[in-house]
Amino acid sequence: MFFISILFVLLLPIKVNSLEVKDLYQARVNVESQASTHRQKAIKEALRAVMVKVGGETTVLSNKILKNAVKNSNNYITQYRYTRKNGQLYLVANFNEDKINQLFQQANLAIWGSLRPQVLLWLIDEQGLSRTIMSNSMPSNLPILVNDFSSQRGLPVVMPLMDLTDATQVNLSDIWGRFEQPIYQASERYFAEAIVVMRLSDSSLLIVDELTELSSSEEVEENTDSCGLLCVDEEPTPQYVLDWVLFSQNQRFTQVYQGEDREVLTTQALSDITELIYQKYALSATSDNDYIIEVANVDSLKVYTELFDFLSNLSAVKSVTLLNAKGATRQFKLKLLGSESALLASLKLNKQLKQYIDPLAVVDPTAIPIFHWEP
Repeated sequence: MFFISILFVLLLPIKVNSLEVKDLYQARVNVESQASTHRQKAIKEALRAVMVKVGGETTVLSNKILKNAVKNSNNYITQYRYTRKNGQLYLVANFNEDKINQLFQQANLAIWGSLRPQVLLWLIDEQGLSRTIMSNSMPSNLPILVNDFSSQRGLPVVMPLMDLTDATQVNLSDIWGRFEQPIYQASERYFAEAIVVMRLSDSSLLIVDELTELSSSEEVEENTDSCGLLCVDEEPTPQYVLDWVLFSQNQRFTQVYQGEDREVLTTQALSDITELIYQKYALSATSDNDYIIEVANVDSLKVYTELFDFLSNLSAVKSVTLLNAKGATRQFKLKLLGSESALLASLKLNKQLKQYIDPLAVVDPTAIPIFHWEP
């Protein structure tokens, strides 16, 4: 059992590092027609998409309870409609929040709450000798892909405006070089919880295996000698390299990909980044940890109700029990869906709460810190 007292101070938010994601239980999927067979297939696909959005990871789809629920997807849908965009027909489906949450609880799977970290994406597209920092206003499919992915996975991803302010403050070479200090300075105006620099290249980042290239050249020469004038030169398949770096809470993560499809590489990178960010706020419903919180300055029923509701609504908390009341102090037992660190990480996203540490206090690991609640 964890017994930890922390001082929380209720503050007015100064900046927005996290956003409340709307429509977590809604998904839009493309559909061939409004025929019943196509609709049923699309509803199942939409339910899978909602499960991934709510659960944070694609691995939730392998759970047997969720698999069985997909087979009976009509039991969870509340409404659907059709929409059309750029000639493509889509089905938009809404699912019952309580029923979906119950499924996750039955499956002992964590639910990623609606309050999620905002991610700033610096995406640089390198084509030959040209490099461009992408924004939503760029004539490219990449910003559309990023926005669609953000909506589908429920992760608030924003791209820089690249307006006059960015034009005067952002140095492309600093972003490309992934230099932390200039990147943080350029990102300040966006108030992001996490910053990603993603580089997509068909030239300077392309890794060429010289031995393979030499072997291929020799093979081509040999084949040319055997077939003579009948040989036809084939255009080489375009190759791309994508790498990314995630800066979050003084930590740095990175990964590299290579392939033939720019959009596939970008989607894979965004998916891996999402699951990495999820892990930082991950909850394990199989854990059964008790976390004791003692709060002072709870001097009225109104304040007590506000505090209790706040604790109960935390996505990291399964249940809240009042253990003791003495004067204006209340002691609660929180049953966690995971670890202490997961709870503190989720609390960090809510800027109304801030852990207080007395800088003048002597560090004593055996001492119980004082809690304070300011309504």
